[in-house]
Amino acid sequence: MKSIKTNLKDCYILEPTVFGDERGYFFESYNKNKFESFIEKEVNFIQDNEAFSNKGALRGLHFQKGEHAQAKLVRVTQGTVIDVAVDLRQDSDTFLQHIAIELSADNKKQLFVPRGFAHGYIVLSDTAVFNYKCDNWYNKSSEGGVIYNDETLNIDWKLSPDQFIISDKDKILPRIKELF
Repeated sequence: MKSIKTNLKDCYILEPTVFGDERGYFFESYNKNKFESFIEKEVNFIQDNEAFSNKGALRGLHFQKGEHAQAKLVRVTQGTVIDVAVDLRQDSDTFLQHIAIELSADNKKQLFVPRGFAHGYIVLSDTAVFNYKCDNWYNKSSEGGVIYNDETLNIDWKLSPDQFIISDKDKILPRIKELF
């Protein structure tokens, strides 16, 4: 497995070493020691989540506030998504910057999203299965979000807005300027 630093402070892409032959393939999807040596800090993941979504499903941009903030290690096990992480840490050199990368079952890449980031994704394939580890418990009263089409962020979701499938809750999330 190799680690690639992104342009966002503390946010990393992980690429596994895949061993394949006529039977199929094998790779190590998570190794705590290797992972922590890549990101140079200890992370105690306590929960794994999975979401199935149809093409155009846009989930995000979400975060947990305060003591309930969450770091996530995300990957796709079926299909393809554009995954987005936005640095909301006001003391960070990369405050309000974002990355958007393709995660797929084929490329097997993972993204580590640190605490203090908003996160979201859109499904590009007909369907996708999205998996992620969290280092803190979900707390409804600590939910936060940023509207997907915030002009400050100017995220390229790769699909036309008429293809988006967005929850009513995500359609009314605040803009960046309302948060800071």
